[in-house]
Amino acid sequence: MGVRENLLQVTNRIADAAERAFREPSDIKLVAVTKTVEPERIAEAIEAGVTCIGENRIQEAERKFGAVLPPVEKHMVGHLQRNKVPKALELFDMIESVDSPRLAREVSKRAERAEDDARGVSDGRADVLIEVNTSGEESKYGFEPDEVVDAVRELADLPGIRIVGLMTVGAFLPDPEDVRPCFRRLRELRNEIEEAVIPGVRMDHLSMGMTNDFEVAIEEGSTIVRIGRAIFGER
Repeated sequence: MGVRENLLQVTNRIADAAERAFREPSDIKLVAVTKTVEPERIAEAIEAGVTCIGENRIQEAERKFGAVLPPVEKHMVGHLQRNKVPKALELFDMIESVDSPRLAREVSKRAERAEDDARGVSDGRADVLIEVNTSGEESKYGFEPDEVVDAVRELADLPGIRIVGLMTVGAFLPDPEDVRPCFRRLRELRNEIEEAVIPGVRMDHLSMGMTNDFEVAIEEGSTIVRIGRAIFGER
């Protein structure tokens, strides 16, 4: 199947998962992850209805975004090195992968200095999600679950970021049901942060779920799913 047919299938699956969870499909944002996908196919996906794309690497994103693409929201979804933060703020509307206090401070500092037309900066603040390592795997980036609430409380005081939710990469397992605890844990952490009523912090988003497991993530409360292979095929 082509990109348009794949996208239709994915959106139908999102709708079905939302229905099972007694949720509205419109409450779930699809981020089409375009890692290694050429600009022509990205444009095809946008023309088919994709409204948000996600990239993992700054250099690749810079090359692609320089091509002529229809207007679309852009999210940074991969690990971000601190020296790439200024460029990330120029390219992206949201940084989903703030995975350490040092990175958060760098984003805050650079956002305060950013030009008015920097894509991800408004009123001197960048919209970010805090990445949490819910799987416990050493290969994964992110805050440890038991430190997230205190970390968000501390990072909320940074003047250049606006924390609007949490993100996780679930364990990569054959059975999506085995990944459910990762997603449930992120939802529980979201609830803890909401209950803490931290000034300046919003928990609008839970970014969790990819091609292998997005339906389970939606059942556990995901508001953003990051899907690449199911739309663009195997890389």
